[in-house]
Amino acid sequence: MQARIVVLAGDGIGPEVTNEAKKILDVVGQRFGHAFAYDHHLMGGCAIDQKGTSLPDETVAACLQADAVLLGAVGGPKWDIPTAVDRPERGLLAIRKALNLFANLRPVKLQPELIHASTIKESVLEGTDMLVIRELTGGAYFGPRQEAGDAGYEAYDTMLYTRPEIERVVRLAAEAARARRRKLTSVDKANVLASSRLWRRVTVEVMQEYPDVTLEHVLVDAMAMHLIRRPATFDVIVAENLFGDILTDEASMLAGSMGMLPSASLGDLRNGHNLPLGLYEPIHGSAPDIAGQGIANPLATILSVAMLLRHSLGLETEAAAVERAVDDVLAAGVRTGDIADAGSEVVGATMMGDLVAARI
Repeated sequence: MQARIVVLAGDGIGPEVTNEAKKILDVVGQRFGHAFAYDHHLMGGCAIDQKGTSLPDETVAACLQADAVLLGAVGGPKWDIPTAVDRPERGLLAIRKALNLFANLRPVKLQPELIHASTIKESVLEGTDMLVIRELTGGAYFGPRQEAGDAGYEAYDTMLYTRPEIERVVRLAAEAARARRRKLTSVDKANVLASSRLWRRVTVEVMQEYPDVTLEHVLVDAMAMHLIRRPATFDVIVAENLFGDILTDEASMLAGSMGMLPSASLGDLRNGHNLPLGLYEPIHGSAPDIAGQGIANPLATILSVAMLLRHSLGLETEAAAVERAVDDVLAAGVRTGDIADAGSEVVGATMMGDLVAARI
């Protein structure tokens, strides 16, 4: 296979972790007979500095022509100016919209070797293996809004959803549940919000097509509690944009570190393909406090590569090989600083990437 991948290294530790991800893709190509070509483009704070916008038009054009997009991270205190017209995070929201990426998939699977890295009791964590699916194109992040302005006293954001937006993400979540343990948890706030009542009603209608999948509804505030209280009872979780954003960060701590969790943002099937265009990124931020020190954890980005291989290129064997390689390195007691414990061998980003590549 030949595939073209757009790399958006971004800000902070983004260039460091995407370098290790490309290393893994190159090794996969050598091992399995594929050729991956990379186009590097700007997005985020670096794009504001060089192009005057967080998402240049040429970046969007390149992504639309690619087989997949690999993103590092965006943002940092340099651009964290409340009154700024453009901020790095706007580029992230804008590219999801431009590529019509409507579902963010975040698997949360506890590595047995890292059970000590979490602040939660081992007895609570055991057996945790869930997939959280967050809707990406609707809700308060994209609904009508009003800024207060410097002297203002009123501002608002509108949590707006339409039936088609809910249908497609719930259907994707149901298909994912059918391929796993056949249990779907839908998160809403239907006791208060009109948009959530629509969400619940449409979810029930869609799930009539999936009688083999068990559906439960959980209010978002209760879900925040249950994720910590009984995480192993969940299989696939689907939530609207804002709720999903918050809950996935909470769920990341079940795995011990944000540095361990990958994500895939998927769109519709492309014309002439039976696979979606996807944007793949670690869920952690740009971590400017450690940028340039070589100590970042690249494993979330490497595991995002496994998702890229699986979802946008259809290479299941290759994806599984990457995941097994990460498992093997962790089982050997090798750690980056964020997941280190007594007795482990602590390495930097480059060495961790080398070790995973060698396992592949």
